[in-house]
Amino acid sequence: MKVKTAKTAGFCFGVKRAVDKVYELIENGVSPIYTLGPIIHNEEVVSDFEKKGVTVISEEDIPKLREGTVVIRSHGVGRRIYDMLKTAGISFVDVTCPFVLKIHRIVERESRAGKQIIIFGDPSHPEVKGICGWCEGSCTVLRNREDAENFVPDPGRIPCIVSQTTFNYNKFKELVEILCKKRYDNNVLNIDNILNTICNATEERQKEAQSIAGEVDTMLVIGGRHSSNTQKLFEICKEECENTYYIQTPVDLDSEMFHHSSYVGITAGASTPKKIIEEVQEHVRIKF
Repeated sequence: MKVKTAKTAGFCFGVKRAVDKVYELIENGVSPIYTLGPIIHNEEVVSDFEKKGVTVISEEDIPKLREGTVVIRSHGVGRRIYDMLKTAGISFVDVTCPFVLKIHRIVERESRAGKQIIIFGDPSHPEVKGICGWCEGSCTVLRNREDAENFVPDPGRIPCIVSQTTFNYNKFKELVEILCKKRYDNNVLNIDNILNTICNATEERQKEAQSIAGEVDTMLVIGGRHSSNTQKLFEICKEECENTYYIQTPVDLDSEMFHHSSYVGITAGASTPKKIIEEVQEHVRIKF
């Protein structure tokens, strides 16, 4: 069986930085350690941290804390969370991805200037919630084509568009095209109002996955079920290769996936450890 694994598969800079920081805190004897939400969308990594005494908490738990260190994950949080931590007197380590921090600064600045903030992304995703948390006033989150078509611009405000760092680049272009056709009166939607804040790693990963999926008979996308960027990779690969499967570990592999296949492609989300990618790659080569 011929196997081609994407060079960009696995931890991105922001995720690796966050995971390494938690391991560093553990090794330095810091205790107790809390992560505000799972540090990454990967059950294996989160489980390993739990075995080492790291506890996952939600924002509702912050006022109850009396000691310890809270790790703010790479997804970032809104301004209110920082205020809560300071009020509770709890120390924290901020490993928000620099690409996400950049979006925070943009929406904070532009919303203060009175612009209408439009975010392309999943409104239920922690990164998007965090971005919304830096807007002065309201903001609008558009998830898909239908949302964009139904969106009604505020004629009295200049628009400013940003996106979730893991948003599908092709969808980003599609939604921008839809919004450009709407009437903005004198507040014309132009290049200065459209900020492509999809991180470079995400864009490169999506393009490579699309390219590989177009070459192979079977495509495997590895990642946690709750990983937004992995879900985007699956959607992109599925468009190129009908025989595309979303798996979490080698346990999910099935011989039916490789029926009449001679060339298999593998990619993985930004929260997928290198070890799991290698295990899947080896399993495909040996078992099938």
